[in-house]
Amino acid sequence: MLTRNRDELLNRASELVARHMGLHFPRERYEDLERGLLAASPELGFKDIESCLESLVSRALPRRQVEILASYLTVGETYFFRDEGSFKVVEERILAELIKARRGKEQRLRIWSAACCTGEEPYSIAISLHKMIPDLQDWNITILATDINPVFLKKALDGIYGQWSFRGTPGAIKERYFTRKKDGRYEVLPQVKKLVTFAYLNLVEDIYPSLINNTNAMDVIFCRNVLMYFTPERACSVINNIRHSLVDGGWLLVSATETSPVYYHLYTAVSYPGITLYRKDGKRPASTEIPPYVQVNREWSSTSTAVDAEIQPAAEVDLTYILQREYEPAPPPTLEADSPPALPITASEEALALFQRGQYADAIDRLLALLPVKNASSADLSLLARAHANLGRLCDALEWCKKAIAADRLNAGLYYLQATIQQEQGEMEAASASLKQALYLDQDFVPAHFALGNLSMRRGRSKESIKHFENAAYLLKKYKQEEVLPDSEGMTAGRLSEIINCTVSVEKGV
Repeated sequence: MLTRNRDELLNRASELVARHMGLHFPRERYEDLERGLLAASPELGFKDIESCLESLVSRALPRRQVEILASYLTVGETYFFRDEGSFKVVEERILAELIKARRGKEQRLRIWSAACCTGEEPYSIAISLHKMIPDLQDWNITILATDINPVFLKKALDGIYGQWSFRGTPGAIKERYFTRKKDGRYEVLPQVKKLVTFAYLNLVEDIYPSLINNTNAMDVIFCRNVLMYFTPERACSVINNIRHSLVDGGWLLVSATETSPVYYHLYTAVSYPGITLYRKDGKRPASTEIPPYVQVNREWSSTSTAVDAEIQPAAEVDLTYILQREYEPAPPPTLEADSPPALPITASEEALALFQRGQYADAIDRLLALLPVKNASSADLSLLARAHANLGRLCDALEWCKKAIAADRLNAGLYYLQATIQQEQGEMEAASASLKQALYLDQDFVPAHFALGNLSMRRGRSKESIKHFENAAYLLKKYKQEEVLPDSEGMTAGRLSEIINCTVSVEKGV
């Protein structure tokens, strides 16, 4: 254990871990941090914790070291249908209503298990949908499961679990949806496993919502038992980004210990017996004043209409300064006397700014108002397509994308956008054709190679998937690490390289 400069080094290590992973290790948890670092030191290439710490805090932290630290500092405590009462509410009140509303129309569901750990949660979601939708083959189901820990992701992809993962799980579930292995463990059935897509994602550092990592237009997001480990600032940032990843009316599920109402002032709190969920209200502005009182207890009728709402003060923890800094608009810059006047913002720029703030419907309205008075550019049409896609309006998104292509037929990025929309619609062959068209126009178009890798992986074509990822990785060497890739919504070359390396390692089982 550390013998010199302990508190100073651990303080700097705590700041480093918070910055890269969002994990919060205050002074009272220094022993936990020290224990994790001690275990990680040999894998990081150090003989003792002191040399490990001194190296970590003295230079930029490579992605591989972030992944190693994550494997020792994150908690892998989970099991199937954890908190059975919550799952019952989700099945009966959320999923059942979504299925009923979309049956016979656009039969699709998009669910994201953020911080999925070793996979028990997303597989539980898949089992629930398998039970609830008898004609599952006629639906386009997306269950995205992401985590920062590649060791967890590898186990999740294998889909093999011991008895401890089934504590509290009804025996009938285990018998129907798993096969018993010779060693006594249980493997998820293929028809359940294929419903889930696992991917590496850092909730603190990565960009979402984004078409490139499939984190947009989600109906339901599970983010349970992770926010409690974040610093308050990181938790606020994650919750805000998650809100942008939801469609209007979409649902966020957190654990019972993560329901401080101050964090969720941009959501509508909906309480059922034993669980509080948070719903994105599309009419609520993206930036709003923090209310001094919040609704934290509501009784709900059989039609989910609020009655007798009980108004209570916000939680004791005062995060107002964080939320105000996060959401209040910045003051206008002060111009010096001899400074030239600022150029007026165009309608297109205004729409883009609205889009970037997650105000997709407002961006659409602004662009539609613009169209009659000018010939629409492919950029405006593309933004209309992206905004509709992020709202889950895929048919409209595809139509606007086709109009953008008609206006600029040699733009590889537009075919890539078309492919992402087609993939969300479940049109895998059409998506593959669009991506190949993008590469015909620009064989060095990295996002298309990456998307083909993800598409092949989703279709169970591992060798083909790895080939596409390796092509993308090779092309990324031409870019500087900090260089933003074209049509990537802000993804840098270095970050995508790291994601590809992790994805390939998990896929190969390395």
